[in-house]
Amino acid sequence: METREVIKIESKECWDWVLKKHYSRRKPRMQFCFGLFINGTLQGVISFGLPATPFVARGIAGKEFEEEVLELSRLVLNSKVPKNSASFLVGNSIKQLPDKYKIIVSFADTSVGHIGYIYQATNFLYTGLTIPMKEWRLKKGNLHSQNVCKIVSLEERKNNPNFIQVQRERKHRYILFRGNKREKRKRLSALKYPLGNYPKGKSQTYSCIDIKETQSRLVSNSSP
Repeated sequence: METREVIKIESKECWDWVLKKHYSRRKPRMQFCFGLFINGTLQGVISFGLPATPFVARGIAGKEFEEEVLELSRLVLNSKVPKNSASFLVGNSIKQLPDKYKIIVSFADTSVGHIGYIYQATNFLYTGLTIPMKEWRLKKGNLHSQNVCKIVSLEERKNNPNFIQVQRERKHRYILFRGNKREKRKRLSALKYPLGNYPKGKSQTYSCIDIKETQSRLVSNSSP
């Protein structure tokens, strides 16, 4: 009989999944990580972290609730997992997050053809597309704008021909409120984005190696 369980794991257990399997090839902030174990073997991971900037958190429901915001930053599964494994992982990991985080935000990247169907299936609210933005990148290489800003000053970027500004693709923004009905209503009333209908269309997928777990865990012996 197949067993499925979502268990809290260390961030380092996600690194191979994020760096080798996820299309971004970047480690985000990972305050909380969970693994999907099927018959005792890790078959997928999900991570949550503080948003990259305070403006992301504050922009959802204002300064009053900005410290309650967590971003669902990565969701990665092997290709041959059972149907509904992604929604099982999302739903059961969110249940295990600390109660103080009442607002979960995540983004579906339109640049790789993502629609965000997993968030639609797990009852996130759709709040439209992010605003158009430009970001700094190296002409050669794939150094992300956040990392560029950490190591190279704005003045250096402007004067260095190896750096360019490119238009960043907009992303679908999804938000989930946690807590009791009163808590959800209060945060929903403070929401600064208009609610919209779920976007539809063909969601593209990217092919990537499956991660072979070198150390399987027995679910019955794992602590949440």
